[in-house]
Amino acid sequence: MFIFGFMLLASSMSFPCFSARKVKKISVLIVDGFSNHDWQQTTKVAKWLLEKSGRFIVDVSTVPADSMARRAWLPQFSKYDEVIQNTNNINNPHLSWPLPAQKALEKYVAGGGGLYVLHSANNSFPDWEEYNKMIGLGWRKSSYGYSLELDAQGNITRHQPGESGSTTHGKRFDAVIIKLNENPINKGYPARWMTADTEVYNDSRGPAENLTVLSYAYDINFQKYWPTEWVVRYGKGRVYNSVMGHLWKGDVYPMAWRCVGFQTTLLRAAEWVATGRVTYRIPANFPGADKVSLLPENDFAERE
Repeated sequence: MFIFGFMLLASSMSFPCFSARKVKKISVLIVDGFSNHDWQQTTKVAKWLLEKSGRFIVDVSTVPADSMARRAWLPQFSKYDEVIQNTNNINNPHLSWPLPAQKALEKYVAGGGGLYVLHSANNSFPDWEEYNKMIGLGWRKSSYGYSLELDAQGNITRHQPGESGSTTHGKRFDAVIIKLNENPINKGYPARWMTADTEVYNDSRGPAENLTVLSYAYDINFQKYWPTEWVVRYGKGRVYNSVMGHLWKGDVYPMAWRCVGFQTTLLRAAEWVATGRVTYRIPANFPGADKVSLLPENDFAERE
C-alpha cells in the first residue's frame, strides 16, 4: 500500500468510551464567526458532543462582526490544548482573521498545539500561506497546489498544479469510508464503514506536505476515489482535516452529525490532536460498510 508523506506514530487502546480513570480534561477553543455554512449550529453541536463525552472542556471565541473589534480580536491560543477552526470566508474573501491572530495560530501549532479543521474550515483563507501548509489540502482552484486522487487499492496519484480540476463536490450521499493508513484515531475501525449524507470533495488541493491520508471514499457522482481524512505535521503540532461534518443553513442536528461513525471520529480526532493519544472507546453500534448507524434526532439535548 502506498503511503503518502509519513506515518504519524503513536499508540492507542480501543475501548467503547473514554477510560474510567480520572484524567485532566482537554481544553478546547472553538473559533467561529463567519461561514457559508451554519457556523452557530456547528459550534453548538460540536461543543455539546465534546462536553457530553466528559473528556473535554470547551470555550468559544467568535470573530467580531464589527471591523474595528475584529482588528483587535486576538485569542490566547496558548491557554488551550486544541483549537477547532470553524470559520470559512469562501463567499467573502475580504473577511479574514487579523494578521496578529494568524501569526498567533501559526506559532501555537508550530510549537505543539493541536488544530482540528472542521469540514468547511478547509475552504478558508487561500491567500494565507501558512494556513495552507497547516491544513495540507483545502478547497482551492486548480492552479493551486496538488490534489491527491486514489484508486480502489489505495494507490495515490499526485496531480500537479493545473492538472485535474478545482475543488468541487456533487450531491451528498451515504459514503463508505475506506481506511488507508492506521493512526490512533482509526485504530480498531473496520476496514470500511458508512457515514451518512456526506460530501466527498474532489480535488482538494494544497501543498500536501508532511501529510498522511487516513481514509478515502468513492464518489458516486464523479466515479473517482478521493481523500476523506488526513493529518498533517506542522512544526511540532498535529492537525486533523476531514470533509465530514457538513451542517448547512437551517440544519440543527442533521444525519451527518447523528452518524455514530462521525461522532466517534470527531471525539477520537479531537483527543489525538490535543494529546497524541486516543482513549475514547469504539462503541458497539459503530457502523459497518453496508449500513449507517444513526442516533435519534431527539438525542441532541440543546435543540432549539
